Amino acid sequence: MSTVSISAADVNKLRQATGAGMMDCRKALTESGGDFEKAIDYLRLKGQKVAANRSDRDAKEGVAVALANPENTYGIALHVSAETDFVSKNQEFMDFSNELAKIALENKPADIEALKALKMGDATIADRLLEMVAKIGEKIDVARFESVSAETVVPYIHGNFRIGVLVGMNQAKSDAVIAAGRDVAMQIAAMNPLGLDENSIAPEVIEREKALAVEQIVAEGKPADMAEKIAAGKMNKFFKENTLVNQPFVKDNGVTIAQYLTNVAKGLEVTAFSRVALG
Repeated sequence: MSTVSISAADVNKLRQATGAGMMDCRKALTESGGDFEKAIDYLRLKGQKVAANRSDRDAKEGVAVALANPENTYGIALHVSAETDFVSKNQEFMDFSNELAKIALENKPADIEALKALKMGDATIADRLLEMVAKIGEKIDVARFESVSAETVVPYIHGNFRIGVLVGMNQAKSDAVIAAGRDVAMQIAAMNPLGLDENSIAPEVIEREKALAVEQIVAEGKPADMAEKIAAGKMNKFFKENTLVNQPFVKDNGVTIAQYLTNVAKGLEVTAFSRVALG
């Protein structure tokens, strides 16, 4: 039987993505034939604590910027990527990224390609990115671009431009709504929810979680006919941990985010959020 060669780089990549030990990562990759996603599932089945959302694992350096218009009805968040932390802290790179974000905020592009087609001075943003690559000597690009529209949109930048968050609220702008939105944005930055509520989690993610839960329960020696019922309890815990409105509020674990917002103002809800993070 042929064996798959597992490189140190593969092991380190899995370790960075999951936080698991190096030996555990090597074994997981070996048992999974080098398949990264299967290796993550292997670690989870073995009881390793691995984040359910791994979309940030390939994020590079750079800056995350989040801005809202003066009316707080529209906001943008983006990640301008670079290869090294050294460049991320370069003032020229920071100024360029902030200017790019302001252009995005003013023009409301539909996606990254539309953003790159916008003018920055007498050239397009795409051309300006190439100029920055030539000047700085690193790959520089717009890695992610998100936007949110709502009655009130609250932007938040966390950790020296490493995470940008937008929170859309269903009530008109006021000091209380802005303050609540900022609290929720900090929650999102810290807890990285997969979705707003249960209905916003992709069906394939739910099916995968349920299948893993059943497999773990059976592996623990529980009867197969009990596995489904026990898995339902595990899924309730999954939704509590990974949906924003059901998460315990980090400033007061006695209430959920939904309850906290109701305490701020009757009927106050989050309608949408975006989180853009560096790796």
